[in-house]
Amino acid sequence: MLDTTLAQLETVINDLLQRNQNLSQHCALLEQQLLQAREENDNLQLAALEQEDKQGATLARLQALLERATGSNAA
Repeated sequence: MLDTTLAQLETVINDLLQRNQNLSQHCALLEQQLLQAREENDNLQLAALEQEDKQGATLARLQALLERATGSNAA
């Protein structure tokens, strides 16, 4: 009986070690994907800020043109 229990315990331990190894590999993969997602997010945020700056500059130019057009019509 003790031999049977010991064999079962060895089997369970081996299964747990294999599962732990699989989970560790999966965790490492998820950490790598998280780093990539964070980097992509940073890049997208930077691009959005640059686009916002460009839109602000374009808006200022359009407003200046509108003021010039309005001013020349009034004169």
